[in-house]
Amino acid sequence: MTDNRVENLNIESISPLITPEQLKKAIPLSEEAVASVQQGRQVIRDILDRKDHRIFMVIGPCSIHDVEAAKDYAQRLKVLAEEVSDTIYLVMRVYFEKPRTTVGWKGLINDPYMNDTFKIEDGLHIARKLLIDLAETGLPLSTEALDPISPQYIQDLIAWSAIGARTTESQTHREMASGLSSAVGFKNGTDGSLTVATNALMSVANPHRFLGIDISGKVSIVTTKGNQYGHVVLRGGGGKPNYDSVNVSLAEEALAKADLAQNIMIDCSHENSSKNPALQPLVLDNVTNQILDGNQSIIGLMVESNLKHGRQNIPANLDDLEYGLSVTDGCISWDETEDAVRKMRDKLRAVLPKRNA
Repeated sequence: MTDNRVENLNIESISPLITPEQLKKAIPLSEEAVASVQQGRQVIRDILDRKDHRIFMVIGPCSIHDVEAAKDYAQRLKVLAEEVSDTIYLVMRVYFEKPRTTVGWKGLINDPYMNDTFKIEDGLHIARKLLIDLAETGLPLSTEALDPISPQYIQDLIAWSAIGARTTESQTHREMASGLSSAVGFKNGTDGSLTVATNALMSVANPHRFLGIDISGKVSIVTTKGNQYGHVVLRGGGGKPNYDSVNVSLAEEALAKADLAQNIMIDCSHENSSKNPALQPLVLDNVTNQILDGNQSIIGLMVESNLKHGRQNIPANLDDLEYGLSVTDGCISWDETEDAVRKMRDKLRAVLPKRNA
């Protein structure tokens, strides 16, 4: 029995939520989606193991707020993915949860109608249905594992997961990531520090026991096996970029010192582009040149891309939202995306097969 004299003093309400099992029964996996997820995960594991000479690129909107725009983007990305598939393995960003330094829109799952109604159950339905629709096209999908509960609802559709700079140091997220079925990238800290990321990689590779929920939504003790496919994501920090060859070399040294695989992913946005989306193609070009100059450790990239360039604030009247334009971080446009990806592919096409050899 709750004693209201000492408990829940700052809780306004607690509402039951659909269980992961109920959601999956309502929106079940199709065989096409299962095959797509399995293939995507295996390709990424093979790239990390150096069995596949390609690099993988996690690319797409900073966050999903419009389902139809997301499907429009996915159709275009699928065509581009097939075109560059001999060199670059494209993975679509489908981010539903957004971390906030203070306050702000927290993403489609948390507030799907963007009006502070916080219809989380609706958000879970919308997110899962969209993931299945996208997976059935054959695209591998990625997201940020932000809330420790939500993976039970959608992670069966994810080929690659991110742990953000704000949560890389979190024990809760390290434990959760040790049980994820996909490879997972840990970003360096917001101050640019690599220590939190290397510590995270050592932690995530080991088994853990922690409090979580089971498929029926019951609070449980979760025991994990450890995730052997963790890797670092350089995203800049402390007001400075860290994608250049000097910082990449320092990251290689830190990984070697910790006896970790030298698998490095470059996030072209955030402080690596000074939060200016127009600079992301320049970061891509720099990384391309590093590989041409003999780099062996860079195995992946992240790019924030949308149908249109830039970003917009969420208007009071949602009818005024501009189609295909980010409501969170600024993104490069689709035309810029095609151009940058094609240029990278053309430069690396003959190089990458020799890289692993």
